[in-house]
Amino acid sequence: MCNVRRRLSSTPPNRTCARASDMSLCLSAALAALMCPAALPANSMSSVQPMIGHSLPAYLYDPDQSSVVRRRPGHPAPGPRTRPDQNPGNADPAPIDAVGEFVPVPDRWRLMEALGFKHPWYDPYNQNIWKGDKPINEDEWFLSLLAVSDTLLEPRSLPTPVGAQSSANPGAVDIFSGFDQTILSQTVLAGLVYYKGNTTFKPPEYEYRLTLALNYNRVEVDDVRALTIDPRKGTVRDDGFIAVQEVFADFHLRDVSPRYDFDAIRFGIQPFSSDFRGFLFQDLQFGVRLFGNRDNNHRQYNLAWFRRVEKDLNSGLNDVAEGLRDDDVFIANYYWQDLFGLLGFTSQAVVAYNRNREDELFFDSNGFIQRPSSIGTERTREYDAVYIGYNGDGHIGRFNLSTSATYVFGDNDNTFTGENSDIAAGFFAAELSRDFDWIRPRLSIAYASGDDDPFDDKSNGYDAIFENPIFAGADTSYWIRQNIPLIGGGGVALSGRNGLLPSLRPSKEQGQSNFENPGLHLIGIGADFDITPESRVSFNLNQLWFDDTAVLEVARNQAPIDKEIGTDLSVAWIWRPFMSQNVVVRLSGALLEPGSGLEDLYGERDPFYTVLGNVILTY
Repeated sequence: MCNVRRRLSSTPPNRTCARASDMSLCLSAALAALMCPAALPANSMSSVQPMIGHSLPAYLYDPDQSSVVRRRPGHPAPGPRTRPDQNPGNADPAPIDAVGEFVPVPDRWRLMEALGFKHPWYDPYNQNIWKGDKPINEDEWFLSLLAVSDTLLEPRSLPTPVGAQSSANPGAVDIFSGFDQTILSQTVLAGLVYYKGNTTFKPPEYEYRLTLALNYNRVEVDDVRALTIDPRKGTVRDDGFIAVQEVFADFHLRDVSPRYDFDAIRFGIQPFSSDFRGFLFQDLQFGVRLFGNRDNNHRQYNLAWFRRVEKDLNSGLNDVAEGLRDDDVFIANYYWQDLFGLLGFTSQAVVAYNRNREDELFFDSNGFIQRPSSIGTERTREYDAVYIGYNGDGHIGRFNLSTSATYVFGDNDNTFTGENSDIAAGFFAAELSRDFDWIRPRLSIAYASGDDDPFDDKSNGYDAIFENPIFAGADTSYWIRQNIPLIGGGGVALSGRNGLLPSLRPSKEQGQSNFENPGLHLIGIGADFDITPESRVSFNLNQLWFDDTAVLEVARNQAPIDKEIGTDLSVAWIWRPFMSQNVVVRLSGALLEPGSGLEDLYGERDPFYTVLGNVILTY
């Protein structure tokens, strides 16, 4: 050690290992440093460290294959090392021909068949060719068939006006007739998807989809002229309709990263939702959509144009025979996961422009006017509305949060004056929840601004393009599910079917957006109980108010009208006997206890009710 120390001390640190002849000394010094660091001077360690830190990892160095001969100075180079035979009795593997006949497997999707498993074509729980589990040819084209049966039975109570020309109830001289109604609806969906691609690891290259719908519905009410304009058709209406719900082509344009981030374009009647909960625009409409993702799917975007398809009012399905409406929707949105460092929370920004030029009269299949709405001046109207919004969905720590905030501006033909007015309205909604084992309690709030003066040049009532909100009980709630007619103030409803906003449209499906409306406040609590893997029970309790009743007072020629709508209580039970979506049974009931505002509109009466029985079968 002393000799090593003396020789290192005489060598300048910056010249250590500078010559090939010093290599042996450096290796010896490195070994000495590891064995006895105290025996070396302080500056010698800094001289040795570069040599130690930059040595070649052992698992990357093979001395027998290296071009640099491994030897000790002053000794001859060693010969190739021989590895001992660890298993001298080992036999070499048999050649392929000795194994027997080699049977190739056609592709990785048919591995189970090669092992002898055969699944019938009608089995929805195992692999079969008709639901896209296996390609139908060698070019990796898949065919997926879809069949859905949706059966609905719904007794309900709803304000029904006395027939204008006649009545089914002798002696009925009041504004309101009987309130009880019954709806039976049967819808069958048949879909076909034909696509190409390796769907496990990357998006499909091509996709073609067609979905047809057949609907039968029967409605019974307590008075004539509630269902059709002609009172001679009575109190029962039977109707059927065939619709094209989806028909589009999807083309994969390119991959932009090794993780299959992509750009794609889609043409035709297609599903689209502008936000997480369907507050602004959620529908199946004709259009062109450019979409894709970036950063390993952490960011997604949509650029879309839609021209709205006319709807069949009684079924709510697309009516392609009526053609396209003069109503265009342009949408751009951008999703960003984990923004602001909030892991598990997705933020979204959206800009939408709704251009409406429907300046002609339009009557529905029942004979009622839909455009313009039968309220105010009842003149044809046009509008341009721009929506700017932020939406968020996900969890922050243990709390689940879904939120939406939107501001709309533009210009509009005022419903009550016929003059041009400026649109300026806002909307906010949020739902906070937390999971406690099998229980999830929820808190919901919503605000939509109302118009405080229908005769000025400002339209401050917020209205969406086509809402389908999944919020505060969704279609289990009485207020959201039912379209309560205003009665006595025009042929409009307070809110549309499956709608949250009191927009005063003739119908959500065929009417125009109306920015002269009373607005809404909502506070609600609820909870989901996962009783078993097959069964879930949900309840919601919502309190609702109008934001401003000036529009209602003008429409009804009645003042004052209180802001309180009432208390909405709903309970639902969902049963999935096979723990999948193939069979879903839902039973629900809801009560709306009228507040002072509804009592001013419809008089004092028992709570409104709705009972729903729904069975959905899917293949």
